[in-house]
Amino acid sequence: MSSTKKPDQVVYDPETKTYDAAFKSYGTDLGAPVITAISNSTWKDQSLYLANQKVRARFSELKTAYQELVDQYEINMRIYNAQFSFEPVVGETYHLYRRKQEEHFLSIIAPEHCHFEHVGSYYLNADKIWEAAL
Repeated sequence: MSSTKKPDQVVYDPETKTYDAAFKSYGTDLGAPVITAISNSTWKDQSLYLANQKVRARFSELKTAYQELVDQYEINMRIYNAQFSFEPVVGETYHLYRRKQEEHFLSIIAPEHCHFEHVGSYYLNADKIWEAAL
């Protein structure tokens, strides 16, 4: 062993030429507690799981709202493209029927009094949008 090199278990600073084990912020001898890095993987995993749950729930809500909007659009297109020779009154219920030639027509006649294929009953709201009658 060289006289300038100190053993590994000795804490010596060659620049200041002092033994500085007492000034370190961590244990320096073999009996000192082990230094372990704190793992935040549990916190990350839990946060990621919660964030993904929230995003999935919001996506599901948007998907449902989108599908309702598409359905409403299709109903309105079907009714506005149907044949009718009167001006519908807001708030009144009307019935959509299909003829044998696959063309639709709107009527005030209830399904029990008509022999055509009943597609659905709808009412016109104040925004001039057709909605399914309950």
